[in-house]
Amino acid sequence: MKIKINLNIKINKVIKFFILSDLLFLGGWSLVQPIFPIFIIEKIKGATLVSVGLVAGLYWLVKSLIQIPVANYLDKNDGEKDDFYALIFALTLAALASFSFSLVHQLWHLFLVQFLYAVAMGFYVPSWSGIFSRHLDEKRFSFDWSLDSTVVGLTSCVSAVLGGILANWLGFSFVFFVVGVFSLLSAVLIFSVPALIIPKKTTDALPPLMRDHSPSNINR
Repeated sequence: MKIKINLNIKINKVIKFFILSDLLFLGGWSLVQPIFPIFIIEKIKGATLVSVGLVAGLYWLVKSLIQIPVANYLDKNDGEKDDFYALIFALTLAALASFSFSLVHQLWHLFLVQFLYAVAMGFYVPSWSGIFSRHLDEKRFSFDWSLDSTVVGLTSCVSAVLGGILANWLGFSFVFFVVGVFSLLSAVLIFSVPALIIPKKTTDALPPLMRDHSPSNINR
């Protein structure tokens, strides 16, 4: 019995860049996830295990409440310009939150910065997913999504281990700094492909609409 496995991983340029940006962003934040509860208990004055749960709950509540309205707004507007700028905003805000975590010493500071991070993710998920979905390779939709999940998953695996090592060796502040840098690098990477998302201006009397990159066989 012969089993043929097709390992063709050729993907279009936009998908490639967005997977790399996802790798930098989510892989970077994976440095923090395993050590975050310890950071709260050890570095935040008055923090308890209840505080850890409340901070986590705040993140999921805010992110969940924000991303649906954001997604709805982005879907109502033609083209990808709004998605692009929402994504840049999300990455920049996430970087700011990461840098701010290293300055947190009080509980209310912690909740405020966590709120900012949740807002960033509430914008990141719909904007990144919207652009990514429109550029999926024809007849390879599942593969493109799975490739992103696999790349981010493997990166997060390594990041989770490195996060603990770096925090133990160089401290929490260094880890948060590195995560912030990765978030900014992700934004820079997205800025390197805007011409594929935002078409150049024309001399037409009416302003051009954004290109629609959706595969022709996707039902809307």
